[in-house]
Formats: sequence, structure tokens, C-alpha cells
Amino acid sequence: MKLALVGIGKIAVDQHVPAIAASPDWEVGATVSRAGTLPGVEAFTDMARMLEKRPDIRVVSLCLPPVPRFAYAQAAIRAGRHVMLEKPPGASLSECHALEALARENRVSLYATWHSREAAMVRPARNWLSDKRVTRAHITWREDVRHWHPGQDWVFEPGGMGVFDPGINALSILTRILPAPVHLTRATLDVPGNRQTPIAAHLTLSGNVTAEFDWLQTGKQTWEIEVETPEGTLLLQDGGARLLIDGKERGADDEDDTLQGEYPRLYDNFARLVTRGGIDMDLSPLTHVADAFMLGERRAVAPFDW
Repeated sequence: MKLALVGIGKIAVDQHVPAIAASPDWEVGATVSRAGTLPGVEAFTDMARMLEKRPDIRVVSLCLPPVPRFAYAQAAIRAGRHVMLEKPPGASLSECHALEALARENRVSLYATWHSREAAMVRPARNWLSDKRVTRAHITWREDVRHWHPGQDWVFEPGGMGVFDPGINALSILTRILPAPVHLTRATLDVPGNRQTPIAAHLTLSGNVTAEFDWLQTGKQTWEIEVETPEGTLLLQDGGARLLIDGKERGADDEDDTLQGEYPRLYDNFARLVTRGGIDMDLSPLTHVADAFMLGERRAVAPFDW
């Protein structure tokens, strides 16, 4: 199937393009971007023109930041195209609900992707926890914004989410692996004096679940989720790439699974979703972030500059 890749920036070039190239299901038929292009692929700078000129392209993958994404998704769905959304699926929950309703009205597939859920050991972690009682869980998610988003001021603007840009990855894993749902009860958000979104956050959720997000860690990055049960302690490390139970490393459940990488798995999921028809719009990670902004105590911290 041919698709249009919209927003040719770092995430598209680093993740989407290689995943599509390796897939037997997909081919990039066109791009839409203000400046970015791909060699040998027809390039548009206007979404409406692409939709008009390329009726053969029935699928659109949106790699734009969350704030402008809604208008592009809305236009694609109204034109009868299936749509894949980078995380988070929207700048607000109401946008996401509106897109889902529009997709149902136009009978097209809509996929809210959470790439961290496709990390190698997330499914084994979910399987191990499925019949267990969780007594405590803690997320430690610390990384360097200057490395991952160099000079990208949009992450600190309204809708950019700040530290929740990576933090929502942890929440997407948490909501996938826990055997019972949880909800946020309290949050503290550290907001630089010259920015609009937090650079650090501390969350408390029901079920004795806590989270610590920090965007100023240099050196080795930390992406861990620890879950305690009466039967043992589970530790997901490296963003879900490694799984330890009581300190002993575990392997994948299915040794025959040859599909490697988070984004190849996303595009495999999307191919099956489009083929059979349907909508996958799990908004639970975004709900936790929205609740944090609604309930969070804001603390002013030192200004941040690149």
C-alpha cells in the first residue's frame, strides 16, 4: 500500500522511513512537509494539494508535532484516507475524540500509536503481570532534552507537553502492562521561569503507583519501570528493551518473532488494522498527562536555555 508521510523531520527520518522501507506492506508514495523531502519521492508542501493530486494514496502517516496535527488528520479523514498518528495522538483529548468520531463517520481506520508499547519486552512483562496483584510500581524516566530535542522550542510551548513528551512513553507502557487500570491523584510540575511546560514532574497514581520524570539528565539515560508483586519484582529497563524478574534477566515469550523494532511493529499493526478495518484510539496515556496538567501543583524553577 502506498502512503503519504507528513512531516519530514527527525522522527520521520530516524524511525518512520526505515520502518516503511523494511516493510513488505508499505511504500512511501508522497511526502508533505514545509522543507523536508525524501529522495525519489514526490514532495508536496500543501496537504490539500497532495490529497487532490494523489487519489491513489489511501493512507496518511502523520509525524507532525501534536498542535498542528489535528487539521492535517481532519483533512485526510474527510478525504477518505486512513490515518496513523504519531504519539501523542493529539494536543488535547477533545481533538482525539473528534478525530475518532470523524473516522467512524467516514468509515476509515485511525491508529493512535504508542511506539514504546512495541519495545521488545513489554509484551512479556504484561504476560507475567497478568495474573498478579501489584503492590507498588514506580517509573523513573530521566533523559537529556538537549540531546533528543536540540533547539526545538515547540516542546516547551503550549501543546508541546514538556517533559511529558518522553514521559508519555513510560505511561503508555504502564497502562499496557498493569493488570488493572489506575488514575492520577496528585502531581508536581516543575516549570522553568521562561517556559510554558514542565521540565520535570512527579506523579502519584492510585494503586501505590508513582512516577518521576526529568528532562535534564546528562550521561546515561534512565528509562525504567519497577513493579512489585507478592510473587516477585519486575523491572523493565532501557525503555522496555530489557526485562528482569527478581534481578534475573528474562527473554522474549515468542522466540520465533522475527519482527524487530518498535516502529516496524507499529507499521505491521497498522497494515492489519487497515486491511480488516477498524479504529485503535487508546487514549489512557494521554489521559494521565491531561490529569497531571489539571491537578498538578506548579513550581517555578530556573529558566531553561539551549
